Amino acid sequence: MKLNRAVVPCLAGLLSSLAFGASGPTGLAWLEISGTPIEQPSPFAWLGLEEGDTLRSLVERIDEVTYQDGVEGLVIRLKDAGLGTTHIQELGEALNRVRASGKKVHVFAENYGTAELLLGSFADEVLIQSGGAVSLPGMYMEEMFLRDTLEWIGLRPDFVQIGDYKGASEAMMNSEPSGPWEENISGLLDSLYENMRDMIKQGRGLNDAELDRAMERAWWASDTDAIELGLIDGAVDLPVLMDHLEESYGGEVEIAYDLNETSSGFSFDAANPFAIFSMLSAEPKHVARRPTIAVLHIDGAIIDGDSTPAGILGGAQVGSRTIRNAIEDIIDQDMIKGVVVRIDSPGGSAIASEIIWQGLQRLKEEKPVWVSVGSMAASGGYYIAVGGSKIYANPSSIVGSIGVVGGKIAMGGLYDKVHLNVVERTRGPMAGLMGSKKPWTDSERELIRQRMTETYDQFVGRVVDGREGIDISKTAEGRLFVGPRARELNMVDEIGGLDDALHDLAAEIGLDDFEVMDFPGPKSFAEMIEEMFGGVVSSPSLAMGQAQLSAAAAALREILGPQRFEVVRDAMNASIQLREEPVLLTMPRVILFH
Repeated sequence: MKLNRAVVPCLAGLLSSLAFGASGPTGLAWLEISGTPIEQPSPFAWLGLEEGDTLRSLVERIDEVTYQDGVEGLVIRLKDAGLGTTHIQELGEALNRVRASGKKVHVFAENYGTAELLLGSFADEVLIQSGGAVSLPGMYMEEMFLRDTLEWIGLRPDFVQIGDYKGASEAMMNSEPSGPWEENISGLLDSLYENMRDMIKQGRGLNDAELDRAMERAWWASDTDAIELGLIDGAVDLPVLMDHLEESYGGEVEIAYDLNETSSGFSFDAANPFAIFSMLSAEPKHVARRPTIAVLHIDGAIIDGDSTPAGILGGAQVGSRTIRNAIEDIIDQDMIKGVVVRIDSPGGSAIASEIIWQGLQRLKEEKPVWVSVGSMAASGGYYIAVGGSKIYANPSSIVGSIGVVGGKIAMGGLYDKVHLNVVERTRGPMAGLMGSKKPWTDSERELIRQRMTETYDQFVGRVVDGREGIDISKTAEGRLFVGPRARELNMVDEIGGLDDALHDLAAEIGLDDFEVMDFPGPKSFAEMIEEMFGGVVSSPSLAMGQAQLSAAAAALREILGPQRFEVVRDAMNASIQLREEPVLLTMPRVILFH
């Protein structure tokens, strides 16, 4: 159940007054955050096969502390938590609500990087494992420009982009950034950096000079140096953390509320064969029984057809057919009173983006549809976002990239280098347009440009229709913005996270409490088995190839590191998409290190 936020502080005070005078240890809540929060539950979560915490589940668990009887503080232990800035901002708002209810927040980690320090800026106390290190070097960005490398191995990129600031084709077409792209990406980095500094200054009570000094010394600082610089509050050995907290609270403390204790609610008796058959035939329950707000997830690169858990090297891909089916499911459920579309996507297929946009127009005829932007709603992601009636974005959300890119890589030079003879045979005037040997002729390239211009004009039209009063001359051509600047330009309506959008929508439609349901919905056990093993049954050789690709992807990830790997992975997946659809709505990927 979702409580009305206006009730929470009053409820917290009431529960505290009821407990007044009770003796015993001070109760604390405990939450461990590890790994990277996922945007939506696993399709198999109902079977207890959840892949990790969702961001919303973490926010909801933190919110529970504000009204939990007998709890005076929250201790968060970070264990290799892969938190992005937008994750931190949404978690931080929940921590602010805990502190506003009169309860303290403590953060503990073995080591602190930028992400951990940013989350700590929302806490009353930031503690490090004694002997740990703190690193706050700033932000470092890498872009890979492949034109010379591609030509060296015999590949000739042939790309066209609509929008001077788009940048999506520059890594392939250029040896260095163009002037407009340099202006675009440098401005984005400036905004992200200032946002990071503002969070730390406000949370740690530092001025600019103090933060500059801290960053100069804390590219790698000891625990004692970090305390002296004001980045953290103390160092303590984990086994005696409770002793430290007892000193803080002036008496005995205990973990009264473990926020990591969850149950899937699914179990069966493995010794009972009928239980196994029951599990195999069970269908996940995904029907709203009481007033509900649906969260429709657009998470990953946008493709035609069905969503896939991974491309050639991994990375979620969201399919237009899957989303349209989910939209129809939402429309059919009367107890679903409103929808928040949660977007975390760099874009992708122009056709799929339009199909999903059309689905949102159909959905808006039945229920209110708002949008919440996660880390980004760029290009095709923003195309979909303007289909909602109201858009929320976090301070660090990336928004925009209104532009189009299309092209192919001519491989004839590589074929010659390896003495590979590729014989082309075509029937029809345009059959060889996407052939792999040759770049486009001037007339072919002009045809591609005309089609891309039509797509761009349609994109701009969707934005103008969806965002009343927007100035396209300042927002289009591939420009990128972070949340606050996007709001100034009327690209979004509010600065806030998913939780803000959910509660504001509930207030708008008059719901005092409500359930939240994620779409696309969970898969049945039979669907799970088919997805996991269908390839093995239908094609052993294909399954073996997929296994080899997975192993290669894992090795490449280890060699490149997770951030560089994601850029290479997304570039390869986009290149494969271009073979099927020569026009894409996607943004370029850069490697950003904190």
